[in-house]
Amino acid sequence: MESLDRLLRPRSIAVIGGGTWCANVIAECHKIGFSGPIWVVHPTRDQVAGLPAFARVAALPDVPDASFIGVNRRATIEAVRALAERGAGGAVCFAAGFRESEAETGDGTSLQAELVAAAGDMRVLGPNCYGFINALDGVALWPDQHGTVAVDRGVAIVTQSSNIAINLTMQQRGLPLAYVVTAGNQAQTGLAEIGRALLEDDRVNALGLYIEGIGDLRQFETLAKASLRLGKPVVALKVGGSHQARAATVSHTASLVGSATGARALFDRLGIGQVDSLAELLEVLKLLHVCGPLTSNRIASMSCSGGEAALMADVADAKGLDFPELTPSQRQKLRAELGSQVALANPLDYNTYIWGDRTAMARCFAAMMSPGLSIGCIILDFPRRDRCDDSAWAVVLDAAQDCMHATEVSMAIVSTLPETLPESVAEAAMARGLVPLAGLPEALAAIAVAARLGRDMADRAPVILPGTEPANQRVWSEAQAKSALSAKGIKVPHLARASNPQEAARRAGQIGFPAVLKGEGLAHKSETGAVVLGLTNTADVRKAAERMAVDSYLVEQQVTGSVAELLVGVLRDPAHGFVLTLGAGGVLTELMADSVSLLLPVTDADLRQALNTLRIAPLLHGYRGAPAADFEGIISAILAVQDFVTENASNLAELEVNPLICTQTGAIAVDALIRMGEPE
Repeated sequence: MESLDRLLRPRSIAVIGGGTWCANVIAECHKIGFSGPIWVVHPTRDQVAGLPAFARVAALPDVPDASFIGVNRRATIEAVRALAERGAGGAVCFAAGFRESEAETGDGTSLQAELVAAAGDMRVLGPNCYGFINALDGVALWPDQHGTVAVDRGVAIVTQSSNIAINLTMQQRGLPLAYVVTAGNQAQTGLAEIGRALLEDDRVNALGLYIEGIGDLRQFETLAKASLRLGKPVVALKVGGSHQARAATVSHTASLVGSATGARALFDRLGIGQVDSLAELLEVLKLLHVCGPLTSNRIASMSCSGGEAALMADVADAKGLDFPELTPSQRQKLRAELGSQVALANPLDYNTYIWGDRTAMARCFAAMMSPGLSIGCIILDFPRRDRCDDSAWAVVLDAAQDCMHATEVSMAIVSTLPETLPESVAEAAMARGLVPLAGLPEALAAIAVAARLGRDMADRAPVILPGTEPANQRVWSEAQAKSALSAKGIKVPHLARASNPQEAARRAGQIGFPAVLKGEGLAHKSETGAVVLGLTNTADVRKAAERMAVDSYLVEQQVTGSVAELLVGVLRDPAHGFVLTLGAGGVLTELMADSVSLLLPVTDADLRQALNTLRIAPLLHGYRGAPAADFEGIISAILAVQDFVTENASNLAELEVNPLICTQTGAIAVDALIRMGEPE
């Protein structure tokens, strides 16, 4: 397959078609400063938008590097074929009505396959996409208005939505956009592959992705490796978090895991930053453009208002950011600048005593910059220029720049509202090396994402590809599930099956007391009264069995000495991989909603880090002098679950151990569910 270089950085362009959209492409290329030849192809017209037209692709004076095809879908396929035969660099396919119309016409997918076949090794974007803007080289294969201007360096954005792309180009946040590329149907060239090509451009320093659905998992892994190799971070906004809570599943895990969770687990594994809104995407890209990933989540905040300081503290706490306490040395320096009437803290309300004094403000800001900080934030909202005088605000930028040079700590100018940081101010701040962040929630979300991106990201083992859902799925009996897990080395209680109450009582006497009695054939036994704990004699076992409306029973020796209970679940997510969910188990699963999800395979270190993020982690380590659980035993049990999943990846739909009872001497699976099918 040909490289994307010729298509994305062309020296010559062909526009195929004669409608308004094609005329707009020509106009936008001229507007952004494209200096190479633009040739028009139209079968009947002599000219289009003031340029001479050629009747067919074969008649063009030379081979175009990039082409915009603005004709109907059938004619698009023929144009792609003609361009490929001439050895063109690539084409943007604007027409819709391919895969997205399959449900209506029945031929959408076949047409898309024809398009890909016609292209051969020539690169194609789309179909059903607007194309791209290259603001570095002055190229706009773009059939509509946009807000992009020429830049020397900047960030790249790739989206699956053309309309979202238009909206992003209209941002007034001062973010320099180097590339904006739409992927459309991704018939041949996927979003991750486009992103990787853009990262290879030395003038691009970060990549943003707007994703509606994950296509090729391996391409995303390759993108992540390129990001790591080049030291250029990637940030994604994944939309379409499905409400489908996997109604067909029968486990607690299914209520905790869905496609949105799978996507988050995938991006976290790959070291791709994740945001929840377009505004956050733009703000974190701006921060990354100016200073790159941050070294930690430790920040300092300065404002001349107590209300702003309090708001900063509340919002930052929700984002997981840390305000280190002031040291005695810092307090001494701040007291010298601010006097005795200012309460010293981080976040700091420095009041208005030093407002307008550049030297005093710079010294105050510098005193707040303790070792280990990743960034200092100065809250600054500019007044409306159409109604007010903002000349006194510029001195804060001067002082922030002085502080940055003196301390070598990155500095951000943060407005509480997006509209109180004018674009001209944002551009002026970036020219000074300051990070202008618009809107307090978005700003702090951006800092939190940049801090996570600053973690050391090692190359990881490939995600286990799940493939399609296996057919003819059935839920194994608990006894069968436990037997399979026991064969992998996971501890399970001593157990036996029984077909009537009398046999259940006899089996309990053989196993030993205290005993647990379970009715077989029910998914959620606790909710239906089909589990009885703490049975101490055979008579009680028989009576409990007689009260259960089931045909068979499971008798187990009750596990004692529990330190904590965990949920360990794996769910097949066809789009992202096998999602491992760890959380508070037993009756606490839904009550606490305390869980974390990862993609398989995981390492020992992954599991330790994940378990320690749970709210019940203190119990595992021995809370307030209580005994600690066997942490090594817990890790071993989870890794054994992973081994089972790996060996049964083509068949497994779902697995859950809940609870995994964690004691001082081991981890025992006291309930297990496995849903298995037949591979397609």
